[in-house]
Amino acid sequence: MTEEQLADHILIGRIGAVYGIKGWVKLISFANPQENILAYRKFILLDGGQSDTLEIDQSKPQGKGFVAHIRGCDDREQARLYTGKGLYIEKALLPELQAGEYYWHQLTGLRVITSSGDDLGNVDHLLETGANDVLVVRGDTRSIDREERLIPYLYGQVVEEVDLDQEVIRVNWDKDY
Repeated sequence: MTEEQLADHILIGRIGAVYGIKGWVKLISFANPQENILAYRKFILLDGGQSDTLEIDQSKPQGKGFVAHIRGCDDREQARLYTGKGLYIEKALLPELQAGEYYWHQLTGLRVITSSGDDLGNVDHLLETGANDVLVVRGDTRSIDREERLIPYLYGQVVEEVDLDQEVIRVNWDKDY
């Protein structure tokens, strides 16, 4: 899979340990809520620049997670070959969000600018804290400094605007926080 093709996909989970002896594996879901991973049956696997497809023909909740059977995989040793592999889907398959809602992958990489015009850097990643999500913003050569800042993602309070076309998040945030 080329980098251009990879840009159209998102990592939604990973295959964990084998489960039983008949080709079942544990699924580690990165979806929110986690059970949303069960809505998908076909995945792209990436391993060292090589890609392959994988199809799930059965899945179910198991304890605090999920298990799934890989189509055409009928024993433990075959299933073991898939452990640790990332499960990718096309971004176009994700459910549409309401206005003002964004997927984390849409926010990653955006410039963060304060209401006073200070460039704080790019969103490196986000953290889930329970109370609210947090933008991890890393300064770079274009920003006012090279500091890392943790900015709560509170739309309407801290986050004033997300402009995907301009690739900018405008925040009501003091540069010295």
